[in-house]
Amino acid sequence: MNSPSAFGYRMPAEWEKHDSVWLAWPSHSHLWQEDLEPAQEEFIEFCKAIADVDAQSSKVRGERLNVLVADLEAGAKAELALRNLPVQLHLIPFGDIWLRDTAPIFLQGSEGLASLRFQFNGWGEKYNLPFDRELAAEIAKASAQKIPHRHFSVPWVLEGGSIEVDGQGTCLTSRQCLLNPNRNPDLSQADLEKGLKESFAVQKILWLNEGLLNDHTDGHIDTIARFVAPGKALCMRASGSQDPNSEILQEIERDLRQMTDAQGQALQVFTVPSPGKVLNFEDEVMPASYLNFYISNSAVIVPTYGSDWDQDAVAEIASFFPERRTVGLSAKSILTGGGAFHCISQQQPV
Repeated sequence: MNSPSAFGYRMPAEWEKHDSVWLAWPSHSHLWQEDLEPAQEEFIEFCKAIADVDAQSSKVRGERLNVLVADLEAGAKAELALRNLPVQLHLIPFGDIWLRDTAPIFLQGSEGLASLRFQFNGWGEKYNLPFDRELAAEIAKASAQKIPHRHFSVPWVLEGGSIEVDGQGTCLTSRQCLLNPNRNPDLSQADLEKGLKESFAVQKILWLNEGLLNDHTDGHIDTIARFVAPGKALCMRASGSQDPNSEILQEIERDLRQMTDAQGQALQVFTVPSPGKVLNFEDEVMPASYLNFYISNSAVIVPTYGSDWDQDAVAEIASFFPERRTVGLSAKSILTGGGAFHCISQQQPV
């Protein structure tokens, strides 16, 4: 009875109205090394696209930016880089910029806003960075200073990038992540489904199997399947003869086409091209995905990787969001850290 759903809270779909978005300024040189400055440049362009400030009137068409800075030096650089944008800087230490997974998940209810904090264990104890385990509580506290709200804490592990909701009772996730023994070894699929329903006020959980090759997150859903409207799911089709994810992408599409949503209706499934084979400087396959887009109030911001399929993917994704502008922005430097635009953002709904 202490769950969010028991108090009338739900997780809205990402295309529902946002008050603001939470981000973190990339500044940890020991983590990013030679990719730090290129990642910062991509981060700045991402922030500009989210804020979507009209050049003539200075009106904010998008949403406000809440940006964490790790220290005063980073704060000074972020303030300069993000000048003329609707930004509030928060001096809150963090391990790295992946706020989709380390920030709280914000919910809506009849009483207003709520923040929901899960346990965080470094993506299955792979990347234990200072401050990340406490970060959700710190962000919830900072948010409540502006908009007082109820806080919920869940005693099991979940990262925000591992779930996707359509706002009408359906939740997508993956077995590779949520059923991984490195997350919650004592919880069964039935236990997790019960927990997801209580946490997000969803009625049906849809399970895909595996994620992309070399995905540090063990198959986060936000790189393999996204909702673009209630009951409408988007996945990728293989691009090029050397696409390293060809078989898994076929499996994902096949499985989605056999699923029904919370209303009992067959999912409408659509595909966009994958980026194909994207390599880093060591010639290792990167877990590049066009589905790691962020849906802001006025735009859909799609990560691109210098692939032959960038332009086609952005155009095809745009067709699902006719009331928003869709932009493709480089995210290959950010991807060197393991994710892209959706991974580094956490929306706060109105």
